[in-house]
Amino acid sequence: MIDIKLIRDDPEWVEKRLRTKDPATSLERIIELDKKIRRLRTETDELKNIRNVVSKDIGKMRNDNVERDEKITKMKEVSERIKRLDDEIEEYEKELMGLMYILPNLPHETVPVSDNPEDKVVLREYGRKPEFRFEYKNHLEIGKRLSMLDMERGAKISKSQFPMYTGVGAQLEWSLIQYMIEVNSREKGYKLIIPPYLVNWDTMFTSGNLPKFEEQLYKCRDDELYLIPTSEVPLCSIHRDEILREDELPLYYCAYTANFRREAGAYGKEERGLIRVHQFNKVEMFKFATPETSYDEFDKLVRDAEDLVERLGLHYRVTLLVTGDIGQQSAKTCDIEVWIPGQDRYYEVSSCSNCEDYQARRGRIRYRPAGGGSTRFVHTLNGSGLATSRLMAALLETYQREDGAVEVPHVLRKYMGGLEVITV
Repeated sequence: MIDIKLIRDDPEWVEKRLRTKDPATSLERIIELDKKIRRLRTETDELKNIRNVVSKDIGKMRNDNVERDEKITKMKEVSERIKRLDDEIEEYEKELMGLMYILPNLPHETVPVSDNPEDKVVLREYGRKPEFRFEYKNHLEIGKRLSMLDMERGAKISKSQFPMYTGVGAQLEWSLIQYMIEVNSREKGYKLIIPPYLVNWDTMFTSGNLPKFEEQLYKCRDDELYLIPTSEVPLCSIHRDEILREDELPLYYCAYTANFRREAGAYGKEERGLIRVHQFNKVEMFKFATPETSYDEFDKLVRDAEDLVERLGLHYRVTLLVTGDIGQQSAKTCDIEVWIPGQDRYYEVSSCSNCEDYQARRGRIRYRPAGGGSTRFVHTLNGSGLATSRLMAALLETYQREDGAVEVPHVLRKYMGGLEVITV
């Protein structure tokens, strides 16, 4: 949630910036409601002050005083007016908050302005696209031949786009998770968390998923709980309603979870298999930082994600997303995209965002400056470290051999019992 003071100070500038993310954004009703609420509060404060002064005067008068009785009658009318105004304020505040909750975050000034996702800026690349001297196969064909993936039985057990890993495929998936957890928690200093997969409304609200994106979430009908679409959601609420110390910051967390997304809409042929699924595994990186350090921490976050892909030996690029393509809660987002030969294109395996104080305001997550003074909102940052489904597709397709086998990347072999090549 953005600061209402920004809207009061320069509504035209704020609206212009917000429209770079959503052209339909209008602040007209928010400005109108804010003015009404402040005007009514001024009136109620004045009436309450009058009531307090007159009540003291009444207390000094004799019970049989005619003037006293008139003042009592008048104060009853004032109290009734105050009650009506308080009810009116409450109604307007509810509407105002409903509109504020669905406003996106302001994009950072360095984010390119465009509503076309293809206008993203390629910041850098690593390695080269793999070249094959044979007719290469896509990950579905490889996974089926090597008994690593069983999409048909996954759909039978659940429904389409719920993958099932089998045998050595399940081992390879789990080795990816182990690898990412070990690097993040032992080398990079992220504290490992295993959070709940089911969260309440407040947790979804803090992350920015509610109320605007409820239709994209899986919800438990009888328990008022939601399946997490990413472990960013529970990690963001670890310090909800808390005041941290500045010397505690930055805080680094990582978590492994399964993730669940409805991903409504039809899928093209190129998005079959593991490219777009309803359930996937991911290791998430999350940071709480001060406003002064958050963009340095953002750069480090992106590099941490890149390092994980580099060690796997995959070709990738880093892109800076445009205003129209960054998330509701994000001020700036960089994606790490790996090359998937069978799709003949890049796909995101990590999305790193600085949400600044947008989520912190929703979750009332603050810190107390070391030098004293009023508490301030922290900045929150998140990044995939990494998502495994598309990563698995990239590995199978990049490391395939002409004889149909698949080489295991060096960094994963210790988690695979020393296995170097996956064969039939």
